[in-house]
Order: sequence, then structure tokens, then C-alpha cells
Amino acid sequence: MKKFALIGAAGYIAPRHLKAIAATGNRLVVAMDVSDSVGMMDSHFPEAEFFTQFEEFAAYVEDQKILGEPLDYITICSPNYLHVAHIKYALQNGIDVICEKPLVLYSPDLDLLNIYQKKYGARVHSILQLRLHPAIMALKEKVDAAPAEHVFDVDLTYLTSRGKWYLKSWKGVDSQSGGVATNIGVHFYDMLHFIFGEVEGNEVHYKDHRSASGYLQYQRARVRWFLSIDSKNLPDNAIQGEKTTYRSILVGGEELEFSGGFTDLHTHSYQNILAGHGFGLEDNRVAIETVETIREQSIVDSGDRAHPLLHKVKDC
Repeated sequence: MKKFALIGAAGYIAPRHLKAIAATGNRLVVAMDVSDSVGMMDSHFPEAEFFTQFEEFAAYVEDQKILGEPLDYITICSPNYLHVAHIKYALQNGIDVICEKPLVLYSPDLDLLNIYQKKYGARVHSILQLRLHPAIMALKEKVDAAPAEHVFDVDLTYLTSRGKWYLKSWKGVDSQSGGVATNIGVHFYDMLHFIFGEVEGNEVHYKDHRSASGYLQYQRARVRWFLSIDSKNLPDNAIQGEKTTYRSILVGGEELEFSGGFTDLHTHSYQNILAGHGFGLEDNRVAIETVETIREQSIVDSGDRAHPLLHKVKDC
């Protein structure tokens, strides 16, 4: 049984990590969040210690080491801009890390964290759960089996409707979340790299606090992409079905069905990490560089590479 700590226990994604820690037969020793709305901890770990101040949490973690009960992992579900600081704290204390996406906001931080890993002997593991999705793995096998010269045409669409609270939270501040393409899209860009290879071109056709769209050229794919948290941008078939979240990947005109199969991917990720097969710092680099470029580069005319939903934001 491994001993875990968790930072960001009140966050949206924390319940999946709590479930994964329990499902893999391990124990949450202590958790921390500035918010005390963490009652879901009782479903799995009612005996866990809890703090709302990081200094108190840090002191408790260090006390456990002095008492001969060091933690094995610190799981990080804190806001994106705090990931690097929290990862450094864990590594400096010789504790392995499991961190939510995006692992970092800026690619140079990957190099810095690698230095920390080597100095302190602990490891960073990331949640890249789409690489474990059965439909994604099957698509990768299909692409790998195709003639090497074949380049696939792909449309990636992801809309997850969010209320007014989103832009008033840290998620609506680009310097803290990385912007909408980073916050809701980084794992999709990792998936595209995982399947289609290295990035050869990156264009941005539109971006604001709610939506972003562009075009990516990979070794094996031409990808038109559209991401949004605005329900006004949902396609007609989603509106008719009263859906508030819409995921679609068209590959060569064929729809890849991957709406289901998400609920246990964090548990699967933990199983792989605990077995020594997790995803490390370098596995994140291409996706982090992709969203970094999207965040920083200027908008260009879409020409004939416009995503089919781009008109919804351009016509506003």
C-alpha cells in the first residue's frame, strides 16, 4: 500500500484521483485545498488529514518523513499556474508526483523539472489519459498500419459548455490557465501527436477567452480544430440532442466514437504509474509546445483550412 497526499482536493478533477487511489489499493494520508468543500473525501478516505493552508500541509508532509512514515506520492490537482511550484516541493522532499494536465504552462519548465528530478531522485508522472482510451489506441494502430506516405484529414471538435463562473475563476485568466486551448485542449493535442507524429505546422485562426480554432500539420495528418466553452457554438445535432458537451473526431470523413470510456481512465493511469509504465516529463513536451505556440502566435487567415464551426465565432 502506497501513501499519497493530494493538493487541490476541492477541484473538479480531484474525485477521479481519489477514486483511483482507492481503486488501486492505496491510502490517502493528507490533502490540501484553499477551499474546504471537500466532503467527497469521506467516500474513500474519511481518516485523511486535511489543511487549507499550504504551509500547514507542507509541515505535516515533512513531519511524516521525520517520523519514519514518508509519503510515496503527491497528487497535484491544483490550478495550472501552481503545478510547477507544487511539483518542485514534492521533488525536493524526494516524493514522486502524479500531476494533472497541463503538466506545465511553458516548455522551459520541463527542462527545469528534469534537473530537479535528477538532483532529488524522485519522478514526475503525468495524466495523459487519452493515450489509454481503447478507441484512440485502435486509431493509432490503424494509422501505424497505413502506408507511410498517407496523410489523414482530421477534424477535431470539442465543446464543453461552462457558465459565467468560468471566466471569473482562475480558468478565465490566460496567465493562470494558459487559455482555453491549453485548459480544455492540451490532452487532445497530446493525443494527436501520439497518433500522427511530430508537428510540422501550427496556425491559429481564432481565439478569445471562450473559443479557439486553427490548423495543425502533423507528419501523418492535416488537422482542423475547434475548441469552445460557449454553448452558442454547439453544432445543430448536439443542440437537438440537448447535449452540453460535444466531442468529435472525423478521420478521413469517418467519425471516431469515443464519447464513452472516460470514467476509468484515471484509474488505468494510476495502475500504469504504479507498475512503472507512466508518462514522464518528455512525453508532455510536444503538446506543451503546441499550446504554447497557440497562446503566443498571431491569428492568420484560415483560407481553405477553416474548421466547419469557425463561422459561428467569426459571424458574431
